[in-house]
Amino acid sequence: MKIGIIDYGVGNLGSVMRAIEALRVTPVLVDRATDMHTVDRLLLPGVGNFADCAQLLHQGGWVDALHEEVQHRGKHLLGVCVGMQLLATTSMEGAQSDGQGTTPGLNLIPGKVEHLSSLGCTLRVPHSGWNNVSACAAERELFDGIPDGTDYYFVHSYAFTPEDSADILAVTDYGVPVVAAVRRGRVWGTQFHPEKSSRAGFRLLRNFVEAPEC
Repeated sequence: MKIGIIDYGVGNLGSVMRAIEALRVTPVLVDRATDMHTVDRLLLPGVGNFADCAQLLHQGGWVDALHEEVQHRGKHLLGVCVGMQLLATTSMEGAQSDGQGTTPGLNLIPGKVEHLSSLGCTLRVPHSGWNNVSACAAERELFDGIPDGTDYYFVHSYAFTPEDSADILAVTDYGVPVVAAVRRGRVWGTQFHPEKSSRAGFRLLRNFVEAPEC
């Protein structure tokens, strides 16, 4: 199986490549939207600023191509960290200083991305380090074989809240409940970094790779 790691200009993807290689499947850096059809499943990474990442996706022709791959060709997609946030409809990151305007995302899972403080978090931001994750959906597919409450590695200042709570797979507590994983159909996302989350992270990636077709 070939896992396409979408290389749209967000930086070093080495840790993601090594994590996929450890699963004994083939990682492929996909640096052109037109080449996504050559792989079996897709992983969308993301680091830094939502607005910058979204701009790169638009400039590279990734937005329409991702919708085509997922919604019409039935390809599975996993968004990681800012990659999960990009699945949303809009983000407040990149909005004007007066709070007006939002930055559009991929709208593959309807919802919005807001700063942790806007959700009521009074702890230090960014949320950086290990924190436990609890499943809040009956579906365990992405977390199959992983004990509830397992720690994963987070680094983020913004959080994604889906419109439909049924799209929330798991949450973590950082002063307030924070969505840690989402799913709608063939599209998954994790706010934490599975590639940096030791055995549990590798198991989660394997679960994504081995998930049956919808």
